[in-house]
Amino acid sequence: MAWSIVHEEISRRYHGGVSTPNPFANVGLTYDDVLLLPQATDVIPSEVDTSSSLTRKISLRTPLISAAMDTVTESRMAIAMARQGGIGIIHRNLSPEDQAQQVRVVKRSESGMVQDPVTVGPEATISQLDELCGKYRVSGLPVVEDGKLIGIITNRDLRFIPEEEFPTRSVRETMTPMPLVTAPANVSKQEAARLLAKHKIEKLPLIDSEGRLSGLITVKDFVKTQQYPNASKDAHGRLLVGAGVGYLSDSWDRALLLAKPGVDVLVVDSANGEAKLALDMIRRMRGESAFAEVQIIGGNVATQSGAQALIDAGADAVKVGVGPGSICTTRVVAGVGVPQITAIYEASKACGPAGVPLIADGGLQYSGDIGKALVAGADTVMLGSLLAGCDETPGDLVFVNGKQYKHYRGMGSLGAMSSRGKRSYSKDRYFQSDVTSDDKIIPEGIEGQVPFRGSLGSVLYELVGGLHQTMFYSGATTIAELKKRGQFVRMTSAGLRESHPHDVQMTVEAPNYSGRG
Repeated sequence: MAWSIVHEEISRRYHGGVSTPNPFANVGLTYDDVLLLPQATDVIPSEVDTSSSLTRKISLRTPLISAAMDTVTESRMAIAMARQGGIGIIHRNLSPEDQAQQVRVVKRSESGMVQDPVTVGPEATISQLDELCGKYRVSGLPVVEDGKLIGIITNRDLRFIPEEEFPTRSVRETMTPMPLVTAPANVSKQEAARLLAKHKIEKLPLIDSEGRLSGLITVKDFVKTQQYPNASKDAHGRLLVGAGVGYLSDSWDRALLLAKPGVDVLVVDSANGEAKLALDMIRRMRGESAFAEVQIIGGNVATQSGAQALIDAGADAVKVGVGPGSICTTRVVAGVGVPQITAIYEASKACGPAGVPLIADGGLQYSGDIGKALVAGADTVMLGSLLAGCDETPGDLVFVNGKQYKHYRGMGSLGAMSSRGKRSYSKDRYFQSDVTSDDKIIPEGIEGQVPFRGSLGSVLYELVGGLHQTMFYSGATTIAELKKRGQFVRMTSAGLRESHPHDVQMTVEAPNYSGRG
């Protein structure tokens, strides 16, 4: 049979979709069911542009998002993701105050200028200062009295202070007092860099005509800009960050609290994004002035109608995936879901015409799956298990038979939804917030562990590198071109077996391939 006829038959079956009246005619495809056809190319992998839209107004240099899971994304992961050109979504299995604090840490981590810097009073003890510095991950603070700058205290001032004196020694006794090297609030970046270099200082306070502190510029920000040229930043030079919210009880207050430190994206996070409560939450947020500068993502859905419902509610992006995650059991426990490639394609029928970006959430096992998701209709992909083993994820390393692992669990797991000594904020994602006893929870996820993989930077290098190779084979220099040129071919189980290393005992694993479990 000619290739054109084969492709026509595959296309006919594939494009049949999940919405056809006859369920027995449907074919649900996932990443292991398809391959991308190689095409004529003159593309050099290192020169491709991987920029893509996250939402209607936000674009990322790297189309990768870290999942809003309590074993994946807190402030440290979000900072690292943004520096690499992606974005992290801070999970909501935290108190509203703690989650807002996580956002605040990201937004303060680096900035062209800190407009409302954290300060310390002169009568504070060194122990209190040390606690503040640890909380905000900074090396020193301006000292302010009655709104006026009176000094600065940094690691340099503390270097020769015995630790046993920390609880009794005051900031006033230890700080470097005025006059300091300062600059006006409207100082240019070039002048700020010159002053920092000339005086060999790490922090440059900005003051007004009355000596009041109005901002702070640090040398770290200039260094980080050079070190991470593709970093995802807002209009003020701060790293981009997102956060998950629910739609019941304290969800509205949580969303308002998250908006205050400048969260860029809020994800109305539901196991079924087509639920009325989730849609109502999006509509309410869209009509509230406090969220005028915040992009709203809705999810999760797996059908065209689900995506359309989120679009009609006012979502700035649609998140797709019902049950594809490695730790998710929704498809088994509830018998509900759509294989991910088909789900992405179906949702793209609504997202594409509306100009609303689509996020493929879950199911990715290898770097090659990223390109498949994009060709199927996604604009970005959300990663959980592929990032869970990174150094930047929450949780400690554990040793099992001499190998290092990190804990990883689904947000529908018993561990995430049960109290276990503290309140769980994850139950309403699965519409079980009314369950009062832990033994009455119906889990939709498992708890497990993944191999430790080192720093996020090295992991993303391999993932993005795989995408570069995908674009090379497809003859695409941009994501838009990849989506246009990419073509699928269906694969049998024999084809999948052939795709992976076979008929050999693997003795050395590659950094981007660990074999199939």
